[in-house]
Amino acid sequence: MAGGQERVLRRRIRSIEATKKITRSFELIAASQIARAQGRIAGSRPYVKAIASILAETAAESGSATRLLGIPESPQNVLALVIVADRGLAGAYNSSVLRVGERLIRSGAAKGENYRVMAIGKKAQSYFRFRHQPVERQFIGMSDRPSFEDARQVAAAIVPLFLDGELDLVQVVSTRMRSASSQFVETRQLLPVPANEQVPDQHPSPTAGETEATDASAGRGTRLGFFEFEPDAESLLAALIPQYAEAAIYGALLEASASEHTARQRAMSAATENAEELLKTLRRVMNRARQDTITTEIMEIVGGSEALRAAGGVAHELTYPQATEEQTV
Repeated sequence: MAGGQERVLRRRIRSIEATKKITRSFELIAASQIARAQGRIAGSRPYVKAIASILAETAAESGSATRLLGIPESPQNVLALVIVADRGLAGAYNSSVLRVGERLIRSGAAKGENYRVMAIGKKAQSYFRFRHQPVERQFIGMSDRPSFEDARQVAAAIVPLFLDGELDLVQVVSTRMRSASSQFVETRQLLPVPANEQVPDQHPSPTAGETEATDASAGRGTRLGFFEFEPDAESLLAALIPQYAEAAIYGALLEASASEHTARQRAMSAATENAEELLKTLRRVMNRARQDTITTEIMEIVGGSEALRAAGGVAHELTYPQATEEQTV
């Protein structure tokens, strides 16, 4: 019985050791991708911020500024773009985003808003299908290493619907990366362009003098230059809106990718530590089982030796009987 238990424990230990190697590999791969993803995020933010500023200036000169800028008061047709991963093994990364997206759709439906859903990542399709929420379009293969062409493909499916008036509001539900140790799920407005569009960065906070100068400049509310539009503001808006959407979606994809790698690195690190603890426990149990087996074998050997010794004494008594009185005389 003890020998059989030892064989079972050996098989479990080999299986857990193989799993530990896999989780350790996933952890190292994710850790190597985090720094690269953070660098790409830092490089994309100035472009998104600049094109948003140019778009705001152009829309201010256009008659359609009320539709392209600001927050709609009572939107009826809303599109939710949910960004998750194609794979799991990332802790609560996917489930957190999907739950926020589901609550957003339910709250909008309670207000009488008609929500349409587009999803980036395989995990969103199965989640919404189970909850009987149709997904209008799904994009896969973009979550690990997103490119600008991926963002352009997504924007090409969204921007025409907004410009044609089929959508009043476009929202993005994804994970925003504040730092390597802090990520949070956020619902942000993509279209119309928010009037106070600001792209958060990870640079150090300004000094007191810089803050006062910035506040004073913002408080004046004046432009720092004069713009001439050629051919006209409306034509420029038709070209700027797709470019802004592409840049904003690309930034969201980059932050989601960095957050995914960070979540996977943490999850695989915890899985590796759990495997190590489980290996220690199983090896301790196996050593006890082996000790029980050795003790049992020693007891069997000693018992057999005592039995042989006892059998040998009886045989000696039968072979050499005591001499009778007649033989002695």
